[in-house]
Parts: sequence; structure tokens; C-alpha cells
Amino acid sequence: MTTWPTGVRGVAWGADYNPEQWPEDVQVEDVELMRRAGVNLVSVAIFSWALLEVEDGRYEFGWLDRVLDRLHDGGIRVDLATATASPPPWLTAAHPEVLPVTADGVRLSHGSRQAYCPSSPVYRAKAVALARALAERYRDHPALSAWHVNNEYGCHVSRCYCDRCAEAFRTWLRDRHGSLDALNEAWGTAFWSQHYTAWDQVLPPRATPSFGNPGQLLDFDRFGSDALLALFTAERDVLHEVTPGVPVTTNFMAIRHFSGLDYWRWAAEVDFVSNDHYTGAEDPERHVDLAWSADLVRGLAGGRPWLLMEHSTSAVNWQPRNVAKLPGELRRNSFAHLAHGADGTLFFQWRQSRAGAERYHSAMVPHAGADTKVFREVEQVGAEYGRIADIVGSTVDASVAVVLDYESWWALDRPGHPTADFRYQEHVFAYYRALWRAGVTVDFVPPGADLSGYRLVVVPALYAVDDVTPYERYLEGGGNLLVSYLSGITDTRGHVHLGGYPGAFRELLGVRTEEFHPLRTGQSVRLDDGTSATVWTEHVHADGAKVLASYADGPLPGVPAVTRNDRGEGVAWYVACGLDGDGLDRLVATALADSGVEPTGGPANGGVEVVRRRGGAAGSAVSWLVAVNHGDGDAELPAAGVELLSGARASGRVVVPAGGVVVVREEEV
Repeated sequence: MTTWPTGVRGVAWGADYNPEQWPEDVQVEDVELMRRAGVNLVSVAIFSWALLEVEDGRYEFGWLDRVLDRLHDGGIRVDLATATASPPPWLTAAHPEVLPVTADGVRLSHGSRQAYCPSSPVYRAKAVALARALAERYRDHPALSAWHVNNEYGCHVSRCYCDRCAEAFRTWLRDRHGSLDALNEAWGTAFWSQHYTAWDQVLPPRATPSFGNPGQLLDFDRFGSDALLALFTAERDVLHEVTPGVPVTTNFMAIRHFSGLDYWRWAAEVDFVSNDHYTGAEDPERHVDLAWSADLVRGLAGGRPWLLMEHSTSAVNWQPRNVAKLPGELRRNSFAHLAHGADGTLFFQWRQSRAGAERYHSAMVPHAGADTKVFREVEQVGAEYGRIADIVGSTVDASVAVVLDYESWWALDRPGHPTADFRYQEHVFAYYRALWRAGVTVDFVPPGADLSGYRLVVVPALYAVDDVTPYERYLEGGGNLLVSYLSGITDTRGHVHLGGYPGAFRELLGVRTEEFHPLRTGQSVRLDDGTSATVWTEHVHADGAKVLASYADGPLPGVPAVTRNDRGEGVAWYVACGLDGDGLDRLVATALADSGVEPTGGPANGGVEVVRRRGGAAGSAVSWLVAVNHGDGDAELPAAGVELLSGARASGRVVVPAGGVVVVREEEV
């Protein structure tokens, strides 16, 4: 199977394109402007179901025929959507049972988007039928480059609690657990008199008087992700059947604030990974958040190139304050994704809408037209992408891995834990940020991944663990493992590992915790190495590990806070507290030095990030150094080769202008 949009030359560059919102004279102008901007790939028909299937079984493809013909004549490839992300009004009016139901029993209405129940057989049948009709009509169209199924699965409705979902959940549970006895054991139903004696008693975790059952909640999260994945694969299989040479994807939301789907499972089902990412306009570290997402997406892609399906040219419309991007920010964002492994970057959307819910969301062509800061920057990046076409297909160097687990994320997001102040995604991001500040490129990996290629592996709050064999093997082979608190606490059913925390990791780390001591709101404790911690402490006993730092005050003075344990040929660190930014930076720097990890281009002082991609050209190994300066001052880096954006030669040093970007095709010196 093809694993990249076919016929796209060089770096993919374009946007979601919604021509149905505009008259044909504007559509003609669109193609002219796309050519001027260097656009070579657009996604079409993502939210067009109501205009493609105007009533049940009656399709009107004429307008889409003309759009695809026009794009092909302009030399622009098409990522054609199946249009199933938003059911049309005729469908939900005829079949209101298609609409999703919330945990407290409210059936949502048509009027926005994604108004469907993942378990609805009617929705599934209609969606698959539309996908087949599109595939059969456009299977031989010369513009067709890839298929785009649905859109941002789970963005608005990641879980449905209707009776149909209850039936589907019970079927899923039978497949997973086999029997009611096994289900009762897995969910610990002896607690609070929840023991089930018949399958029809088992329901989704709807609104209840108090905390829900942790095992039920975790299984329902698994089920919810799988139910949406089944919708995707149903459409994908039809597309593979009818158009076997055309790759199929759907746009993920592998971002810090979305955990609805287990993307490790999803990534195995797409022909190439694509993602949507939007920066937080008021986040001063939004460039680090971008890098976090891009590195995660590269991990989901197994290290292979991936496609940024959506980001914004400037302001969005759904944040509390939709601040416009500053000059150069669009360019930096695009090249940062490219640096971290993307082989293309697309925007939402091509032309800014004049009506509808997202009319104030920015686009490549703003309301004010082409004579704007935004479009001039679009043209600049399009031209620059043309100068770096050889980078396509190359991969990213990384000697450090961070383990990210969606099931631990789900489990820790639920109530009833020792503190309400812990957020899994922010905890993982804190460790990532320390690595980013150190100038180190990171791979994200799933639990159980092969770790042998990494000098340092960071394990932040890997809460639900059955087997630590991969980490034992890694340490025996001489690896360096950095594990944080709230790791190894339960098995994957949610049952606590007995004998002391951190449970499954206790022996590897050479420690035993007898009790958690979460901190009060705003409380901070000092460590005897001069650092401090918030949110979390615990009563640790060193059981073979060396104590690196202990608490100097707070509820546990003199108790170990950070330890180091020699295990096999390797070393395992344990961080038993919520180290502050400076303390975490210091610890990560120590772990990197002990592991022999060197930054790619020096520490990211002043906001300069440097990533190296490697590949081949003309039969020879080639590397590219991509540097993005997010700071206010020029920066100088060691580099030798040709700076491709300017054509200038770098003879040992290269200057990255304030707010600028350089791409150096490296030469050995």
C-alpha cells in the first residue's frame, strides 16, 4: 500500500479547501492564487455531505467534478474527503437515534458538527455508502492523491452513552473479559455492592451519585476509542477495495489537551499519519507545545514522515482571546513542524469563510484578500519549500525517548486520586520541556516499545503497568531510565500493586514508598540540594538505591526525594516529587550528561531549537540541520554546508536571525 499522497512533488503545502462556500468565479481565482503560493495539495469536501447526498441515496457530484477538474488543470493534487464528519439534517431528522447522548442522558441536536453516535448502525451504513459512492466516482480521477476519512474523530463526541452504545459496550466487554466473573474481578465490583449477575445489568458509566467505578471508566474509554476506530476502518476498507493504490488517512489531534483516542492503536490503521495542531495564542511556550505535538506525531508514525493536515495562518476562532500571529510566526510554525519530521504542512483553511461558525478563523487567503501580511508570508514559505524538496523522506535523529501512555492518561484523569492538582499531560510536558530546553530531540514511544536504540528513556507517570520486562531488559543492556512518581501504581485493570509504591517499578528503582503525601494548594517544599517541589511528595525508603536529594522541610524532612539505582549495566533514577522547573532542568541535565547525550545544536537558550534530519540524495547520505529562532536576538550555531533558504554557504558557523529560520544541507568538515 502507498504510504504517502501520490503525485505530490517536494514538500506538501496547502490547506483544507471548501469551494462549495464560493461562486465559481472565486473558485477560478482560487486556483490562480494557489499556483502563485506554490500550493500542491489541498483537502476537499470534508464537510460536504449535505451537498453531495442531498437526500437519502441521491447524490449530486457535478459541482465536485468541476472542482477536481479545475484543481487538476492547475497542477494541484487532492486529498479527497469522504465527507462523513457531519451528518446532514435530512439524516438526523429521519433517524434521530443517530444523535449522541451525554452521560447525564441528554440527546444532542443537529446544528454544529460531529452529531452522530459511534455505535449507530444507521450512521455507519450511510457513511460507508457515501465513501463507496465517492470512491467509485473518482477512482480514476487524475487529481486524486489520498483519501481523508471523516475529520478529527472524537473532537466533540468521543463518548456516547445511549442504549445502542450500552449494547455495543457489553459486546466489547464479553470479547475482552470472556465472562461476568472475569468482569467482576477486573472491575473490583465487591466494593460498593456493584457485583453483576447478568450482562444486561452492565451499562456505560452514566451520571451517578458519586465516583464511578475506575475499572468501568477505564474500559469505557478503551471501548470509546475502539468504537470510533471501527468507524474509520469500515470506510477505509471500502476505499482500499475500490481504489487500492490510493493511501487513506484521517487527521489525528495528537495534542496536549486531547486524550479521547488511543492514537498508538489508531496509527497502525492509517496508511500515513496526519495531524492537526493549533498553538495557544496566549501561551508563551506555544512553540514548545508545537514541538511536543510534532515529536509525538513522529512517534505515532514510527519515525516515518508525516503530514500536518491543519494549523492556522494566524488567529483561530475558538480560544477565549483569538490573538493574531505576529509577523514570521506562521513561517516559524511551518518550519518547526518540518524540522520535527513532517513532510508537508497544510492549513485550515484556504480562503477565510464569510459565514458559518468559523468565519473568523484565519486562512491562507484572509477576508482582506491577497494584499496582506498573511498571504505574503504564505507566498514566502511556499517559495522556500520549493528550495528544500530533497528533505522529503528523511528522518529525525533522537537519542532520548519519552514513554506516553493514553491508558495511564485516562486512568489518572478520573476522580478519586490522592490529589486534584495532578494533570498527566502537563506532567509529561514538564519533562519534555526540560529536554527541549537542553536542546535534545525526543522520540515519543508507547509502553512496551523497543528501547534499545536510546541512551536515555524518560517514564513520566506510567500509572497502569502489568509488566516491566521491557524496562528491565533496557537496564540490563546498559540503558538509563528516569522514572517519575505515579508510575507503576496499578495494573491495567486499575488494581493497585501491593507491597509499596511505585509498585511494578519498585525493584528496578531500588525504593519502596509507604505512603503518598500530596501537598496542599500552593504549598512548596525545599530539597537539600537547593531545589523545590510542589503538588507531590511521598514517604520513600531507599532499598538499595542511592539518595541524591532529600526533603529539607515540609511533611517529610530527611526523607529521600530523588534517587539513583544501579541495575544490571544501567542506571535508574526515581523522582518522587513534583520538582519545580529549575530543579527538573538540573536533574534532566544530569541524566543527559550521565547518559552521554549531546544537544543537537547546543541548549535552546533564547528559544532557538535545532533538529537534524537524515536521508539520502543521489545515492549518498545527507543530513539537514533545521534551526528555528523563537527569540528576540540573532543566534549563531556551528554548521557547515549550504543554507538552502538563502543559498549562502555556511563555513563552520551560521547565523539564525531573530524570529527566523535556517535549513543547512550539511557537509562534513
